[in-house]
This record gives sequence, structure tokens and C-alpha cells, in this order.
Amino acid sequence: MSPRAYDRRTDWKPAPRPEWVARLNEEGEWLNIRSIVPLDEESLLAEARRNTGLDDFGDDRWRDHFRVLIDAIENEAKLNFAGRILTRSDLLIYLEARLRITDCYKQHPEIEDEVITEPVFIVGSGRSGTTIFHEALSQDEQFRVVKRWEAMFPCPPPEEATYETDPRIEKAHRLITLPERIAPEWKTMHAQAGDLPVECIEFLYLTFLSEVYYCAFQIPSYVGYFRKQDIRETFAWHERILKLLQWKYKKPHWLLKGPTHMPVLPQLLETYPDAKLIFMHRDQVTTTDSVVSVQGTIYWWRTDDPWSGNMLDDIMMVEGRVKMWDRIIRWMEEGTIPKGQYANVIYQDFCEDPMKAIRGAYEAIGLSMSADAAGKIETYLRNKPKGVFGKHHYKTGGGEPGAADAERKALARYMEYFGVPSEG
Repeated sequence: MSPRAYDRRTDWKPAPRPEWVARLNEEGEWLNIRSIVPLDEESLLAEARRNTGLDDFGDDRWRDHFRVLIDAIENEAKLNFAGRILTRSDLLIYLEARLRITDCYKQHPEIEDEVITEPVFIVGSGRSGTTIFHEALSQDEQFRVVKRWEAMFPCPPPEEATYETDPRIEKAHRLITLPERIAPEWKTMHAQAGDLPVECIEFLYLTFLSEVYYCAFQIPSYVGYFRKQDIRETFAWHERILKLLQWKYKKPHWLLKGPTHMPVLPQLLETYPDAKLIFMHRDQVTTTDSVVSVQGTIYWWRTDDPWSGNMLDDIMMVEGRVKMWDRIIRWMEEGTIPKGQYANVIYQDFCEDPMKAIRGAYEAIGLSMSADAAGKIETYLRNKPKGVFGKHHYKTGGGEPGAADAERKALARYMEYFGVPSEG
């Protein structure tokens, strides 16, 4: 059987919606929801300016990205009423953050002098353990992480004295847990809280040039546009945001998580030449089975037709994953990803002996771990029971006879190169 023949998306079915969400969307079918919840440029920009009292969004390069995005959302995403409300709220948060960051740099140009030193990025396929590894390492005091609340509301820049008590934590928590009330099964897939660390795409919305948007909407025209752009522009904002966040609360290194950086690691390393990368590795059949369930649910928050745009073919279909890992292996071998700047962690090794896997990663990228840090990481892992919010159920091993074996055969080079065991 050809691995191309199996598309997991055809087997995925969403969970029933809570009654209040189903009724809201049902009633919305009879309303002129585009006028009730507008997503046009003029309305969004005017509201963001009114809410902040600011007018300067920074350089104008973002405007074309924004226009392509909102046009694609309006014409392709098939938003239901709840999805439209959620989308307008989100877009205003991003626009307001952009206004405030631009103003903060104007008021305090010295922020530009901040230096990002040897940031550590955890990368790998989605659902390969990047989140738990990120959370575990965040217990080490040498690392500064970006938490949800400061990703959503970065201004005024966080201060160390009030970092754990900032009122923005509760505001972010109420907003970020709304999807759990729209789709309760989301709690079993991914922990959400105002004070939890987030991955890089969660603070790059405001660039309007990010993979995050086609992880949230079925918008194929935006994907086509995005892939013709220079992603260095987005990484420049990535650095700009980190400088602002560390201005009043700094640690030796940033600890970041970015599975979506995988296709653009050379550009990331242009922005951060001394960056350290930790690759998480897991059986690609298992990870992709889980990704379909997760992504389907994310799309289901906003639309009744979650796979309408055939999004994420390069992740969902085996050919894309083979190409991605072949590129990464080539970058490692030719030195684009320099030796001494990356570590490889096998998910099963981490599950069997977490501290051994973590110490191995530290050693590979030249970092030291204090006894205090080791104790905090061990305590965190010991107190984090798996499935605390319920078990995430998804099909494993492919949905058709022979599909999993065919995919593992296609991915043999990846599995052999990194020593990834089959979970089938």
C-alpha cells in the first residue's frame, strides 16, 4: 500500500459540542454575523486604536500580510458564530500588542540594546514530547521562558518583583481557557493556563506572517502567500519581543519551544547564531495520529468544516515528513546546524529515565545543571501525573491495514539515523 493513500483526516470525527455552543452557532445561521462581528481592516484597526489610544503600528510591511490574512479568513475559513467572535477578539489582542510594543520602543529606545545570549530552542514534530520537556527545563532558574500572559499582553514589560502576581495572568487565563469551554476535550490534549510557558508562535501572531495562522484556520490562499515571503521578518520581531520581555526581568538564557521552526532552522540560526537546539524524536506514525486529533479540534473551535482547506499536508502526509527530516539531517551533516549546538532526545528514553535524557541534552549543548535545578526538575516531573485532565483518545498505527508499516518504511532513514524505536 502506498503511504500517500492514507489520509488520517478522513477518519477524524469531532466530539459533540456543548449545548450552549451548538445553540449559539445555530442561532447565528439566521443572523448577519459578518455585520454583527466584523473582521474588516477598518473596523479592527479603529477598535485597536480606540482601545489603546495609540496610532503607530510600526513599519508598514505587516499591512499586506494582515490584509491577505483577514481576506482569507473571511472567504475561506467558514467561521461559525462562536468562531467569528473568538477570531475578532484574538485579532484585536494582537493588534493592540503591536501598537503597545511599538510605543514602548519609541519611549525607551534603549531596549534595542538588549542582547539575547545562547537561547535554547526545543524543536521536533508536534506531539513528540516538546511541551513536557519545555515545562520540565523551565524549572531551571538559568532559563527565562515566555508565559502565556506576557505573550498576549507584553506591555508594560514584565518586572521580576511582580512577575508571579501580575493581574494580566488572570486575564490571560480567562481568555485562553475559552476554547476548553467551546470544546471540552481540548483539556485532555494540551494544558492551558495564564502562567504556563508557550511556544514561539504564541507571541508571533502580531507579525501576521506566521505558521500559527494556518494552524488555526483553513486558509489555503494565506499559506500560498506565506510561503513566498521572507520569514526573517518574523524572526526579527521574535528577537524584538524577547528584548522587550527581558528588559526588566532577565536570566542567563531564554528557553523556547518551536515545532513550527523545523522547516526554517537556517533562518532562525541567522537571527540567533549562538542558539542551541534540542530535537525531540518520536515514532512519526504515533505523533501524526495525535496531531490530526489536536489540529482537528483546534479548527473545530471556529468552523463546522474543519478540514475544508486540506491544510497541513506537509505534516499530515508522510511525504512531507520524510522531506522535512531529510532536510534536517542534511543541515546537520553539512554544518548548517553546527555540531555542539544541538542535542537529540528520544521520547521513549525521556519517559523511561527523564533526568538521564535531560542531562544528556544539557551536555550535548554545553550547558551545566546545578543540583538545585536538578532537584526542581525532578520534583516537577514527579508531581505531574499523566492524564490529569483526562486521557487524550486518538487512533494509533494508521486507520487502514498496512498504512502504519508503509509509513515507517518511508521514514526508515529518519528512524535509523536518530535511533527512534517503533511504537507499533
